[in-house]
Amino acid sequence: MFRIWAKIFTDNHMVCDTVIENDDPSLNRTRKIFAAIDDICYKFDLSKPIWLESNIADFKAHDKVRFTSDNFIDSIDFDFLEIQVIEED
Repeated sequence: MFRIWAKIFTDNHMVCDTVIENDDPSLNRTRKIFAAIDDICYKFDLSKPIWLESNIADFKAHDKVRFTSDNFIDSIDFDFLEIQVIEED
């Protein structure tokens, strides 16, 4: 099972969260992550974030990344979106 936890923060308080699960064995890790981000953005009604080099480095190092307003084309009404891998086979 592959699970990603997504959280939206405003003023250092978690406003909402969701866990996305994917158990499709035909997908590699990268495709599972991008599929989960698609589901997260749909659920939270967000545009897809842009991955900057700093985001990629953080995610590779910690399996966790924060997307701020710099990562979105549209304006956002929160401080950041954080995603974290919480379970991986």
